[in-house]
Amino acid sequence: MRLALIPARGGSKRIQRKNIREFLGKPVIAYAIGAAIRSGLFERILVSTDDPEIAKVASCFGVETPFSRPAELSGDDVTTDAVLVHAVEEAQRLYGPLDPSCCIYPVNPLLTAEVLLAGLDLLVEHRAPSSFPVVRYDFPIEQALELNDGVHPRFRQPELVEARSQDLPVSYHDAGMFYWFDPAALLAGGRLFCDDSVAFEIPAERCQDVNTPEDWAVAELKYKRLEAAGEFR
Repeated sequence: MRLALIPARGGSKRIQRKNIREFLGKPVIAYAIGAAIRSGLFERILVSTDDPEIAKVASCFGVETPFSRPAELSGDDVTTDAVLVHAVEEAQRLYGPLDPSCCIYPVNPLLTAEVLLAGLDLLVEHRAPSSFPVVRYDFPIEQALELNDGVHPRFRQPELVEARSQDLPVSYHDAGMFYWFDPAALLAGGRLFCDDSVAFEIPAERCQDVNTPEDWAVAELKYKRLEAAGEFR
């Protein structure tokens, strides 16, 4: 059985009730659920949550919350790894052995079925323990500045200040959208990211990490632009 597991805790300090806050007319978690359903890749879609209201919203959009997340896995410092291990153990207890499955973040309005499929294809092609999308940094991180005492700029790597950007390696960051994973590998190692993980690049306009109200506004603008181009049909 192939599952989509959506981790959605109730607490959120920077944006209150972030996982079910309204995004362009419906709870933001509904967009992740919708992409998972449209993909046709999953036999079950589950939400891991400690919050009854989130569970109710999820059920309204056609997904299950067959177990509750314990309090010790609901704090600010709890990792996705720990939450996912618990969810996989509970799912296997209920449904038996799992095929490669996917952890999908709930605040994910730009997610499409096509990107989910690309992640699965990469996982299968490389027989990897996990796969996920990444985004290219738009400026060489080797030429980054830090502010000493809050006001004095200093290059982190002064020996590379004069290097041409095209001569520096391309760097990426996690897009923060989803992780395909091999359940057996996850339970054995307790981690999604490992030396044999694989990743694929997506354009910056197709994802948005949402941690502040400003991020939320940018995500809405990106969504409207992609929707107008027919990306979510």
